[in-house]
Amino acid sequence: MTPVADTTRTQVAIVGGGPAGLMLSHLLHVAGIESVVVDNRTVEQIETTHRAGILERDSVRLLVDSGASDRVLTDGHEHEGIALRFGGVSHRIDFQKLTGASCWLYPQTDVFIDLHRTRTRDAGDLRYGITDTEVTGVEDAPTVRYTDADGTRQEITAELVVGADGSRSICRPLIANAHQYFREYPFAWFGVMVQAPPSAPELIYNRSPEGFALISQRTDTVQRMYFQCDPTENPDDWSDDRIWEQLHTRLSGEDGFRLKEGPVLERTVLPFRSFVQSPMRHGRLLLAGDAAHTVPPTGAKGLNLALSDVRVLAEVIEQALNKNDDNALDTYTDRALSRVWKAQHFSYWMTTMLHNVSGASDFDEQRQLGELQTLVSSEAGSTYLAEGYTGWPHH
Repeated sequence: MTPVADTTRTQVAIVGGGPAGLMLSHLLHVAGIESVVVDNRTVEQIETTHRAGILERDSVRLLVDSGASDRVLTDGHEHEGIALRFGGVSHRIDFQKLTGASCWLYPQTDVFIDLHRTRTRDAGDLRYGITDTEVTGVEDAPTVRYTDADGTRQEITAELVVGADGSRSICRPLIANAHQYFREYPFAWFGVMVQAPPSAPELIYNRSPEGFALISQRTDTVQRMYFQCDPTENPDDWSDDRIWEQLHTRLSGEDGFRLKEGPVLERTVLPFRSFVQSPMRHGRLLLAGDAAHTVPPTGAKGLNLALSDVRVLAEVIEQALNKNDDNALDTYTDRALSRVWKAQHFSYWMTTMLHNVSGASDFDEQRQLGELQTLVSSEAGSTYLAEGYTGWPHH
């Protein structure tokens, strides 16, 4: 066993330096609580991993009001609605009219950049590019050990440790007697980044006999698009022409709508799954974000749930450490999971309403179309979608 060269003492050790871990570190700093963030990725790796980002209203407020980002308001794109397209016709869901709320198109990469810049400005202790991380003593005396870039074994002792280390979390298995809830989906998304002008001012969620498609934006010259595919598809088997043919087939309709084409810059297959682990806390260890739950991307909830988790987590940690009220930690799981399960339902509902399932009958297809028609023709139905998409208010 490699001897430990250096030991750091802090109040909260945060395993995972993505948006969730950095936002938590920032909120704790604002509350006067010290933390150390560790991540096995480098900053450059995270900054160059392109991931979509639709931010709910309260996620934007959290970034702005906490002082983490003003750029989300200047560089992000406010979207006051989406289009639901089926039967070759688009139907706009007007978020502002229905709920007085918007969402913002702002890539997760930019959220990370803003938070990393903020924590660096505030002299946060951030340690990226590490290896061989292990967490022990979560019952009463948490310790995080890892090897730094120089090959030196390091140790962090803390009062609490937070696992914000994503869906392959090393912290998740340390939660004793946890119950895990799964749902696998029989399809995936084929995601492409294309060099082209925007095809529409807002996102298009499209249901067609050939399967689901989502048309999103990234910049004035680069767009993000997805279409439903088999999870076993190899993206390298798809030429640009084949990709565009698939997208045009799904989006074509009597209104003459046509996508604006361009070279495909990036292609990937994204499998679907729903997952929740409960409880999200054991002893002095707490989980946040994808370490505790994942959702299908259809409802745009993943990053928003992670930010919601750490908003609650920062509150209970402040109660526990600044006010010596360890009982506050007991409230975390129920407070976080009440929103998680609402988001799981919303994501499942959006997914099953818009995707084709192999072997579905004519009845299933007509019922699905009936549901969409009911939704767009009912103010109550449209309002339900708008409330879920822009985010339920935090209490």
